[in-house]
Amino acid sequence: MKIRLFVVCSLLSLSAHSAFADDTFVNAPPPPQIQAGSWVLMDYTTGQILAAENEHVRRNPASLTKLMTGYVVDRAIDSGRITANDMVTVGKDAWAKGNPVFDGSSLMFLKAGDRLTVHDLSRGLIIDSGNDACVALADYVAGGQPQFVAMMNKYVQQLRLRDTHFETVHGLDAPGQHSTAYDLAVLSRAIIHGEPEFYHMYSERSLTWNGITQQNRNGLLWDKGLNVDGLKTGHTASAGFNLIASSVVGERRLIAVVMGAESPKGREDQARKLLHWGQDNFDTVQVLHKGKKIGTEAIWYGDKKQIEVGTNQDVFLALPKSEVPNIKAKYVLDKQEIEAPIAANQHVGEIELFDRDKLIAHWPLVTLTGVKKGSTWSRFSDYLSHKL
Repeated sequence: MKIRLFVVCSLLSLSAHSAFADDTFVNAPPPPQIQAGSWVLMDYTTGQILAAENEHVRRNPASLTKLMTGYVVDRAIDSGRITANDMVTVGKDAWAKGNPVFDGSSLMFLKAGDRLTVHDLSRGLIIDSGNDACVALADYVAGGQPQFVAMMNKYVQQLRLRDTHFETVHGLDAPGQHSTAYDLAVLSRAIIHGEPEFYHMYSERSLTWNGITQQNRNGLLWDKGLNVDGLKTGHTASAGFNLIASSVVGERRLIAVVMGAESPKGREDQARKLLHWGQDNFDTVQVLHKGKKIGTEAIWYGDKKQIEVGTNQDVFLALPKSEVPNIKAKYVLDKQEIEAPIAANQHVGEIELFDRDKLIAHWPLVTLTGVKKGSTWSRFSDYLSHKL
């Protein structure tokens, strides 16, 4: 087994695909004290959880449910089943009048027979948190709420949200409906990664429909120091006050999920605290470049004497700023010698990343080029070299 050191420090001035525990790094910065039932701070680029508490505890998502409702609508647009400009006729089941389910809840204030586009209904879902808009969209996309909920839970499986199950399209209290701070961070990341035009709605501060203007309940959208552009709030008596906020500073995006806070201001204060802590203490850096040589090795019995090795993937990591100078890497070959013939992209070892002396991650080491079998004379010459 051969070991080769190579420099990654020069890469760490750039702008991470693994999930790491809080104690992965030697000197991980202590997270802030957060007053909420559960919470998560995720690095968007990598999906790494930078800090969390009770992140897998199932809780009532309340109107954070609407993130999945919007995600299903966006997927229906992407697949061509519907378009954002389709006209929808609002049915009686989406009208709050005489509907006790909607008493005291957030509404777009639709009426039966209203006609508006999928795009406008989506804005009502996101900005107004309109339960009526959710029902109108569910009827149009799936033919009814039960069918739409089935679609929501199908995407739960596809996104591997292990502790999430939906019973409603809007998030009002329902037995068996639950999610977690971790699952909702994963869902939020998927939404941001989707269509930029659809995600843009999460940053809109107000919506006027039928003469009624409502403000987005995510107060962090007005915080100029954080550049928050989404995502959603939620509240019921049993859920407490929930908030998911995504902040972009430079090229770095963080996602904060706060569930079960004590007040609307409390959920904003806790999310703000998480986002500032993440931006102040971490950098998202590229540590490996797909197809870039990190070493050259001798190869035996080939038509070439050397072969380049590297990685077949771009690798980013979110690293504590204080530890960036201490990040080192090496690669280890599976065998003492590489022999031809060998194709490109063949596994020949492991790339290992260390924080000081602690192994924090590893990835496959592969050949970057292929080497054919050498001539009879060159192979014989290599054979003799082995014997001497």
